[in-house]
Amino acid sequence: MKKIKNLSVLLGLSVLATATGVNAETQTVQSQAATNPAFQSSLPATQVQPSESETIRAINNEFIRPKAVAQNVTSVSQLSDVRPTDWAFTALQSLVERYGCIAGYPDSTFRGKQATTRYEFAAGLNACLDKINEIISAGLADKVGKEDLATLQKLQEEFAAELATLRGRVDALDAKVEKLEAQQFSTTTKLSGLAFFNVTAASGNNAVKTENGAIAKTPNTTFSGLVWLTLNTSFTGKDSLVTQLAVGNGTSPFNAYTPGSFFNSTGVPFTDQTSGAAANTFILRELSYTFPVFDKASLVVGPRINFYKYFDGIRFIYPWNTTFNSINSTLLSNAKRGAGAVFLTPLGDKFDFKVGYLAESNEFSGPGIGGSAANPNQGLFGGNNALTAELGFKPSDAFKLRLLYSRTNIASAFGGVGGVGFTPSLPGTVSNANNGQSDVFAANFDWLVSKGFGLFGRYGYSTTNVNLTAGGSTNVVTQTFQVGAAFPDLFKEGAQGMISFGMPFNFTSGKSSLSSGAGDGGTQYDLEFSYILPVTKNISLVPSFYTIFNANNFSSNPTIYVGNLQAVFSF
Repeated sequence: MKKIKNLSVLLGLSVLATATGVNAETQTVQSQAATNPAFQSSLPATQVQPSESETIRAINNEFIRPKAVAQNVTSVSQLSDVRPTDWAFTALQSLVERYGCIAGYPDSTFRGKQATTRYEFAAGLNACLDKINEIISAGLADKVGKEDLATLQKLQEEFAAELATLRGRVDALDAKVEKLEAQQFSTTTKLSGLAFFNVTAASGNNAVKTENGAIAKTPNTTFSGLVWLTLNTSFTGKDSLVTQLAVGNGTSPFNAYTPGSFFNSTGVPFTDQTSGAAANTFILRELSYTFPVFDKASLVVGPRINFYKYFDGIRFIYPWNTTFNSINSTLLSNAKRGAGAVFLTPLGDKFDFKVGYLAESNEFSGPGIGGSAANPNQGLFGGNNALTAELGFKPSDAFKLRLLYSRTNIASAFGGVGGVGFTPSLPGTVSNANNGQSDVFAANFDWLVSKGFGLFGRYGYSTTNVNLTAGGSTNVVTQTFQVGAAFPDLFKEGAQGMISFGMPFNFTSGKSSLSSGAGDGGTQYDLEFSYILPVTKNISLVPSFYTIFNANNFSSNPTIYVGNLQAVFSF
């Protein structure tokens, strides 16, 4: 159906002066479209009579909830794009002053050159009819001119079919809304989820040495799964209670053969495919509450916070990070989650600040088996914990620099300090030690150079003082770096390719005190490729390939190749 002039202008002219001319034009187009299919098919898609779903959507968006897109006008002078010289000025002025059924856009414009369909016209006509009925019901019938009533009667007759359809569809829509409200899961909670299928293979030739010199077997190809279910609840519209459950059955390559190896568990495969607990056992992955505290600042608190979501981020990270592991700094990423709080606030237009405290909260805890803030033997301050701050600088939308500092306290486990677990700053184990304290300094940046090309990088440095059981202390110093490039919308809109070269860990001093070993003087380097291909709105394929040189800092180790194909389902 051919569109006609802006709804409110036409209503004004129809009610006050020129209804006949408009109706004639509309009838002519309607007649041609009804009797000549070729004419109808030749119209642009936006001018063909809308489908039922499109009409309901338009009614719902534009007329049932007009306040979302429009604001009432009490004087035509409030419309910045309407001039006294405009041909519709007098009609608009009369409609506004006499009937008050004209609305403008939030930016105080009227946009009179836009077109409207007959259904939209009918909706506007219905609004004016309701307004006039209010006037008459209030005993002010003399305020409505007889000519206006006659014109309205003609318009009602002309648009009777559209008005009946409109009211019927609104009634049907109301019934559907009532049904949805009665059957919905919750009025305050939304459920979303991510499901991952992983096929992983790695080379090794039964000759890969772990950091203590043991030989790891070449893993077989695996097929594993992982699911995250997230319940997001808001009580005020500005707060968010996140409850996330996870279950999976994957084990990273090599880790099953050398469970005590730090590098092998987070350095070699770079494929975190597990839920963090026993296979096919649900865990509480996150339980946190975010709410505004003042101005634009917010506070996150909870017994189970995903710390990595707030610190050392890069814009090119997707909502998940289960494959491209070195996107997260190896000096910080192992302190992934626990109990604590994070405070976030902007500092003007170009700076922002974050500070958070995290106490380890593992699924399993006990003597020599990690720690938990819920366990009175460790609590919030007696086990492993970290105090982290980040200052962000964003001179433009394309570039951001982040500077981080973290103070980490490491408790003793199995008579030593460090190793696997909440020990991001000490990638190794010192035996016969009581505790340790680390200072971690890190910087990262991301830069969207152009629409389809970006750069990112980071550098981290840590020094850990370990207090020995026999007295005295030893100091271990490590560093890490990573550089990479991202290619947004590569080959397809919404896709992204990434390449990264990094050094997970390099001991610059103190490695002789590590009972876990530190290689033979070699330095491990990783070259990583990853591509995220959206197949549909809710399904993506993520092939990844990693090459590891001098694995576990052994120059004698063979080069390791790891391939991973991941299917990601979001719902």
